[in-house]
Parts: sequence; C-alpha cells; structure tokens
Amino acid sequence: MGLQVEKLEKNMAKLTIEVSAEEFSKAVEATYQKNKNKINVPGFRKGKVPKKMIEQMYGKGIFYEDAANAVIPDAYEKALEECTETIVSSPKVDVVQIEEGKPFIFTAEVALKPEVTLGTYKGVEVPKTEITVTNEEIEADLKEQQENSARTVTVEDRPVADGDIAVIDFEGFVDGAAFEGGKGENYSLTIGSHSFIDTFEEQLIGKNAGDSCSVNVTFPEDYQAANLAGKPATFEVTIKEIKEKQLPELDDEFAEEVSEYDTLDELKEDIRKKLVEKKEETAKSAKEEAVVQAIIDGAQMEIPDAMVETQQRQMADDFAQRLQMQGLTIDQYFQFTGLDYDKLAADMKPQAERRIKSRLVLEAVAAAEGITASEEDYEEEIARMAGMYQMEADKVKELMGENGKKQIMEDLAVKKAADFVVAQAVEV
Repeated sequence: MGLQVEKLEKNMAKLTIEVSAEEFSKAVEATYQKNKNKINVPGFRKGKVPKKMIEQMYGKGIFYEDAANAVIPDAYEKALEECTETIVSSPKVDVVQIEEGKPFIFTAEVALKPEVTLGTYKGVEVPKTEITVTNEEIEADLKEQQENSARTVTVEDRPVADGDIAVIDFEGFVDGAAFEGGKGENYSLTIGSHSFIDTFEEQLIGKNAGDSCSVNVTFPEDYQAANLAGKPATFEVTIKEIKEKQLPELDDEFAEEVSEYDTLDELKEDIRKKLVEKKEETAKSAKEEAVVQAIIDGAQMEIPDAMVETQQRQMADDFAQRLQMQGLTIDQYFQFTGLDYDKLAADMKPQAERRIKSRLVLEAVAAAEGITASEEDYEEEIARMAGMYQMEADKVKELMGENGKKQIMEDLAVKKAADFVVAQAVEV
C-alpha cells in the first residue's frame, strides 16, 4: 500500500492511498463470488455464470463499487497507522483511479489536530462564589418531598380544579381535519402544568367526569411542527376521570416516613447540608468552566470545520444511544419534537466547538507542564469502571486493549491538567 500526505489550508490534509492491482483484483473476485448467485443470464444456472460473461453484459465495472467499498476501510486504517499526523475527523473519500490491472487509488480528506498557542493559564482570575442556603430553598426541597409522597385519589363529587389530574381522551383538528400526533387516550394531564399548548388546561377547569367539550387553542408561531405553527386548532376532549393529590402533613411523622430522622427539624438540617454540598459541587464545576474558558479566550488555534462536524456526529450518536436506553428511537424523537438530524447537529455545534477547544487547551497545558497519568492512575480508573459495569478489572482491561488504555491515559492527563489550572486560579 502506498501513502502520500498533502497538507491543505486550515489544518486539513489530503491522504492519497494506493492499493495494489493484485489486491484490488482479489476484492473484485470476492465481490463476484458473493453476488454471482443473484445474477440471471439466459442459458446459465444461477451461480454458474462466468465473470467475463457478466462483465460483457453489464460492463467491466459492475463489481468495482462493491470491491472498492470492501478495500477502502482496511486501506484507510493501514494509512492511519503509517501516517505521522494526528487525524481528528472522519475522512471524505474520493476515488481517483479504479481500473482493471491498475492500482486502485483513492483520496481521504481529513482534519489534522490543530496546534495550540497558549496564553495565560496560571493565575487565571475568576469570580468568587459564596455558598449560602436560604430557608426558602429548604422549604422548597421539603415541599418537593411532600409532593413526591402525595397520594392520588379519584374525585367524584366536584369538577376539575387547578392542580388536579384529569384523565382525558382527546383528538385535535386544524381546519376541520385531524392532524398527526393530535390524538390520545387515557392521558393523565396535570392542570396548571402548562404541558399542553395555550389555554388547553384552563379550559378544562369546571368540567365534570364524563363531560365532553371542545377546547380551542392556537399553536405557537415557533411550534416545532411547521404545518401547525401559528394555526388555530380545536380539540374534542372527553374527561374520563378526575384525580387529586392529597399531601401529607409536614410534621415529625412525615420526617420519620421519608428519612432516617425522627423530627422535622433534623430533616431540615439534613436538607440544608445536602443543598450546601450540591451548591459546592456546582460552584466547583462552574469555576473549572470559567477557568478553561478564560484559557480558551487567551489561546490561539484554528479548528477545522471537519473536526467540529465529526464531534457533532459523535454527540448526536451518543444522544441517540441514550434515547435508546430509555426505549425511544431517534426517529421517534424527531417525530415528537419536529426536529431532524441536521437541526439536532446544528443545535449541538456550539457545545461541540467548546468541547474541542477545552480538550485542546488542556492537552496543551498537560504538555507544557509535563502532566501525565501514571500506571496507578490507570489501575484506579479501571477499578472504578469495573465497579460501575460490575465486571472484573482484568476483563475491562481486555476489552479496552492497548488503544483503549492509551485513550484512558490521555483522558486522565487532561483531567489532571484541569485540576492543575483550577488550583492555580485566583478568586476575586
């Protein structure tokens, strides 16, 4: 395999990769063997048509595309191993030469890791954060626990009131026609939650179980479904059941039921301590973010677009995986929200750019300060991962392999660099 690297503007490069004629011919033959049973030629049984006959009938290049798709991934991986540059994007591939008896040549346009020129990264000034917890915050937390402990009971002697849960069937119509996604059955709607558009919920107040009514609303101008945005709609609603929450009394008995404490005062003190811890953690994260942002602002680097696009795709894929763990496909998410992949990726672009810049400047700090991860750090991280995934540490190491270990060591060094610049920061 041959490789040529041509550096382009804005930290881009073109890799010209050459696969020998012999290797490409083998890929063509493999493609023929894989597909010959699918090709019908009069006078021949399936799978018995000679390759030359097929090429005469359909052209010499009939197997080229599949053969190219077969050799490109492996050839590209070998090129990455040979290339001395650090590649930070997915490749944009173009075929240069594809012809029988000649080497197969293709190019891969990629982004290269940008060089970073650091400005000030020690003694960065950040605003000082005072940690305080008010009585109102304690009461709000206590109220949330009270709400979570509420009983839900069916109401039969009065109409819907604010705060109730109305179990409804509904169907929406725009210009007299039902629209997709506008129908639901046995839906539990909390009145006053504002989870439905416009004044939908308010119009159910005063209605009784068993009542049917028309609810008139207008979709917001910026509604995600463009075909509904700004349009008036009518929902035909049937109230099937009315439920209300019954809150427990906030007293010592409540404290015993929801916690390990005997009195309400002890529970409140525990809430205060936990709120302080939470605010301290939030302040720590905010301080690190402010420090890193200041270092980014003082640094010089040119981020190639392809690097950002690759980060956006990775973030979108991670988001799709999280949705899948919750039982929702990305296509269902797009249907419910009115978004599409391009809009999702566009929304993620600022975060993708921030993530790339943060990583680059912290890697540069680590290099400048000689910050590295030790084997002990690695073993501790493996132990943490083993506990999280409920696996043996040796099994985690096996799954990670050498490339995985290299990535973990780099991540740990970046984390150490972040701790270093935060420790060096000055609160003013």
